[in-house]
Amino acid sequence: MFEKIMDNYKVLIIVPFIIALLSLSLIAINGFDYGIDLRGGSQADFELIGSATTADVENALKTNLHASDIKVMNSDNKKVTIETDTSASALEFTNALDGKAKLVTYNTIGPVLSDEAMDQIYIAMIFAFIFMAVTVFVVFREFVPSIGVILAALFDIIIAVGGMSLFHIPLSIASVGALLMLIGYSVDTDILLTTRLLKRKEGTVIERAKAAMKTGLTMSIAAIVAMAILYIVTILFMPKATTLSNISAVLIIGLCGDIITTWLMNLGILRWYIERKQAKKQEKYLNLNDNSKESKKDKDKESKDLKESKKDKKSKKKNKNKKKKSSKKGKKKKGGN
Repeated sequence: MFEKIMDNYKVLIIVPFIIALLSLSLIAINGFDYGIDLRGGSQADFELIGSATTADVENALKTNLHASDIKVMNSDNKKVTIETDTSASALEFTNALDGKAKLVTYNTIGPVLSDEAMDQIYIAMIFAFIFMAVTVFVVFREFVPSIGVILAALFDIIIAVGGMSLFHIPLSIASVGALLMLIGYSVDTDILLTTRLLKRKEGTVIERAKAAMKTGLTMSIAAIVAMAILYIVTILFMPKATTLSNISAVLIIGLCGDIITTWLMNLGILRWYIERKQAKKQEKYLNLNDNSKESKKDKDKESKDLKESKKDKKSKKKNKNKKKKSSKKGKKKKGGN
């Protein structure tokens, strides 16, 4: 099975590109929600009175506070936690409830990160990618593997943000932290793969890739299972711990994307690069052999020409000596007469 995948690696490289394009399309169409810590707003705990429902409380707040965005974060029997983008006083909230619920706790939250701070986060992530590429290039001294690692990490982030848009996971301080953690996870598996394929020489490329995949998938699956357990525990037993559930959800999506980008795209890029490198070496070796054969032929031809020239010189000398002898004989005959 693995050998068949490796044989079709050029086709499989396209799969992560398609998933990344779909993720970008989701982000462009759906956008993504900002957490209350980024956009500011209010968070309140209510206790429902009488037969009032959560929907009644939402409608009352929308009507009386003119709140456009109200999210029910938790609803447990008569207790309800709500987030809204409207910043109002506790008294205004109590009046807006119109006797349908009792206000238990109330917090007004200002935006922790301004637009300028978000721009700085984007710049920091760009520089993180650049320095990561430089580090990989220094370690491996080769351009193509560095590009493969950077593309894999970039696609992991795009897929994770696309998943956030699809499942309405808010962009908050917690989820930004999860995205930064994801860069570390991605680089870890990609460095493992690149080191095994380029630095080690024992076995074939497929054998080395298979060994790297066993280790890398074990690491990724262990992390996914741990995050899945955290997500389930927070949803079932700690529904108010939305920060933990958001972090775990983002990491689960990103790590699933990392399996695709690392073991399809980056492995395919490295396989193509190694084959191309080997083909160049073989071509160079054949050219050297051809040149050595041609030089040998030239040397043989030169030695043959040298032998022939020597032979010609000997024959010319012999003929010259014969002529001298014959001329001497002729002179002797004339003198006798």
